[in-house]
Amino acid sequence: MTEQTERSLAEQPPDTGRPPYAAPGDGVAPAGGAGRGDGVAPAGGAGRGDGPATAQGTTAGAPALPHTAPPLPPLAEPRPLGETRTWPRDFTHRLTAPLPGVRALARIAREGKLRPAPEKLPEIQQLPFEPGPMPAAGTTTLALTWAGHASWVIRIGGLTVLTDPVWSRKILGTPARVTPVGVRWEDLPPVDAVVISHNHYDHLDAPTLKRLPRHTPLLLPAGLAPWARRRGFTQVTDLDWWEAVVLPAPGGPVRFDFVPAHHWSKRTLTDTCRSLWGGWLLTAPDGRRIHFAGDTGYGHWFEEIGRRYPGIDLALLPIGAYDPRWMLRPVHTDPEEAVRACHDLGARALAPMHWSTFLLSGEPPLEPLHRVRTAWAATGRPREDLWDLPVGASRVLDGS
Repeated sequence: MTEQTERSLAEQPPDTGRPPYAAPGDGVAPAGGAGRGDGVAPAGGAGRGDGPATAQGTTAGAPALPHTAPPLPPLAEPRPLGETRTWPRDFTHRLTAPLPGVRALARIAREGKLRPAPEKLPEIQQLPFEPGPMPAAGTTTLALTWAGHASWVIRIGGLTVLTDPVWSRKILGTPARVTPVGVRWEDLPPVDAVVISHNHYDHLDAPTLKRLPRHTPLLLPAGLAPWARRRGFTQVTDLDWWEAVVLPAPGGPVRFDFVPAHHWSKRTLTDTCRSLWGGWLLTAPDGRRIHFAGDTGYGHWFEEIGRRYPGIDLALLPIGAYDPRWMLRPVHTDPEEAVRACHDLGARALAPMHWSTFLLSGEPPLEPLHRVRTAWAATGRPREDLWDLPVGASRVLDGS
């Protein structure tokens, strides 16, 4: 997600003050569409808990037609682990907003907002960092530890799963991390699987993956399997949106569904959108669910994910790297949008991420934390359901 230094040459549309994607209720169809074989249109209109929608085209005084939600599509049958697949040349048609280009780069250079203002940098010393021992995890435990940025250690069904693991001090095109990794590599239990959201350098870190045994299962977005196989990994599975695999676990099978996100992919000068991007829905043997959003802007996909996977217990959502909004709104949620996305997902609890580790944009270092707390309080939801963990801290999901 070093977008500031890895932009495509597509032209940036004028700043209209609103996101260029079509959010629910905009009255236009979302760009990008659903993944192949979805069979349903993205959910639009009112979210869960809203009143019934009035049918378009009714005349004044005519009775409103009852709102009927589209049928809930069945979950995909799990695909075989490690299968070799053929994908389209690129996934540009999945974008939900145009990519910023040379005009945007020129504007950001003029405004000088690639990094926080110098007078705000002392806030780095106040960033929450409280490493501690990971909780004991049995076969029924669902727990997580924040290693920083989008890197989590998830204990589920007796498995240890890493999300977008970045243990490197520095990544290409970005200043060094401002907080240490929250979990020392040597303190990790054996890693049973890794999920990757997309191929930006702050989410797909080759030096970190090289530390893993080459038989570690890697679950990847469509089109990334060849990258992993070239590096010697032997258990590699890449998936399209709404597809899933199941991993055996001591506590019973754990299901991993790859779900959409409002983002993009790029790793070199010539591979823009050549692989897919998205998030992951992890379902424990007892049915508890965690949604790991990876990297995303706000948009219609959250409501659709919540509709297809009801009863999400915890949403891991990004709250940082959002300023300036005219450039980053389509690909990075700000704190208020993350709280809204949690509601759209129907998730009980929110764990903020993607802040406090790398300074990727212009907001002050501590601002994401203050804003997400304020936005959460405004909803009236229980304070204990905002898991605003310090880097290195852990928490166990109720019901373990």
